[in-house]
Amino acid sequence: MRSKISERTKELGVKEGFGLNERTIVSIDLGVTMVEEEAVGGGEREEPGSPPKKRARFEGDGDDVNPSEMISVVISDGMRASRGQRAGVDCPYMDTVNRSMLDFDFEKVCSVSLENLNVYACLVCGKYLQGRGRNSHVYFHSLDQSHHVFINLDTEKVYCVPDGYEIVDSTLDDIKHAINPQLSPDQVASLNDNPIRFRVLNGTMHYQGLMGMNNLHATDYANAVLQSLFVVTPFRNFCLLYTRGPKAKSALMKRLGELVRKVYNSRAFRSHVSPHEFMQEVVNRSNKQFKILEQGDPVEFLAFVLNTLHGDLGENGDSEISRIFRGMIQMITEKDQVEKGSGDQGARKSIKRKRRLVPYFFLSLDLPSRPLFKDSMDRKLIPQVPLHTLLSKFDGVQEHHMVKTGERRVYRIEKLPQYLILHIKRFTRNNFFEEKNPTIVQFPATNLELKDFVPHSVASQQITKYDLVAAVTHEGEPKAGSYQVNIKHPPTSKWFQVQDLNVKETLPQLVTLTEAHILIYEAQQPRKPEN
Repeated sequence: MRSKISERTKELGVKEGFGLNERTIVSIDLGVTMVEEEAVGGGEREEPGSPPKKRARFEGDGDDVNPSEMISVVISDGMRASRGQRAGVDCPYMDTVNRSMLDFDFEKVCSVSLENLNVYACLVCGKYLQGRGRNSHVYFHSLDQSHHVFINLDTEKVYCVPDGYEIVDSTLDDIKHAINPQLSPDQVASLNDNPIRFRVLNGTMHYQGLMGMNNLHATDYANAVLQSLFVVTPFRNFCLLYTRGPKAKSALMKRLGELVRKVYNSRAFRSHVSPHEFMQEVVNRSNKQFKILEQGDPVEFLAFVLNTLHGDLGENGDSEISRIFRGMIQMITEKDQVEKGSGDQGARKSIKRKRRLVPYFFLSLDLPSRPLFKDSMDRKLIPQVPLHTLLSKFDGVQEHHMVKTGERRVYRIEKLPQYLILHIKRFTRNNFFEEKNPTIVQFPATNLELKDFVPHSVASQQITKYDLVAAVTHEGEPKAGSYQVNIKHPPTSKWFQVQDLNVKETLPQLVTLTEAHILIYEAQQPRKPEN
């Protein structure tokens, strides 16, 4: 049929002088062909009172044509069809959509102009391009590569280019969901109750919420911290339900919410996600304190994320971050002072004491010094220390001398948070090098009891038992090593080791033998009384 139309229009263009810039409607029905010329744009117009122009009409054998049985094809310059909407079955290019090439984790900017306005994604090759008009990068890409299906990354509408019509088809909903995954409040509330497994395009099975993360260059420290935060249930739920609405004031929280929703997307195409947009926001917000091309400190990164989100979301000093992670310690400071005496009295020595409450998001624990000398077997033994020994720093008795200020400080935990973060100080820095302390900390995976570190009046009113949910560890030398995290998957209660793209199941007994750097504990829920 197309060849017949082409031959007819070519014949008419030669014999009757029909220009290619004039709109021509060709209708074919059972050997009956009718061609009608209509002036468009700069075509010649008929003057009032002038005789009508001669129109060409070709009829084959047969009687009148039934309009309901006609097939209409619109031909114009660029072979452009009339604008409007079409179903997917009516678009001849739907079979060119290639989901394996699509990746919506990167910054939404045109790959040619680097602009972020009116950006489309090619559903054939996955490229980001700007515009949809005749002089746009999308239009040129469509003609040059014969890729015709594009989706607007903001409105999520799908168009056929250069034809210009919108494609309306429910089979494209999974692509729209991949751009901006959404979970309902009911789905979020049931995440810990119902383990969901799904299959990605390459055929592998994954648990919902267990997705590897791309190491952009040296962002393994950030990946480990983010994976550990994603198993903190109230923090995860808050991120999942944080949208672009009028209350979404924090750009950092917006990017983090988008990342968490992609991690918990059970209709994902790939087995991993990329934190590219979130890390770009971190670089800008931190004034390049954290960089994509340089490895950073996970503790400083964790402090930056929690403090920045608390500042963005807080009202009257309170926020969702503080309700989850913030505790309180009492710090007693003592300092010797010498007062000059008057008259025959000599100088008197006094002690200035100051007591104040200090909020915290995590507690830093000091490791004993590493051994300097080898043993009789010509080897250095790696010391081991229980976690409770390190926590005695906050028992309210042990004094800590501040060399620079000459003060003596005593710490006491006054309030325990819902999720307790412990920082084990493994790295020491000086003007010349950075040194790592390999001491193994013996920490429990369940039933960490902290009632000895809080006042008795406080211990009777708070939950003092905690269970481990995440442990960030470091392997290798200080500068050349890498970070990974062991996390407890809430729906299955299984432990998984995550290092960038690699996710594999592990045993809880092996988790406690690692060189832990950051530990996150969850307060045990009070048991409901049995009827």
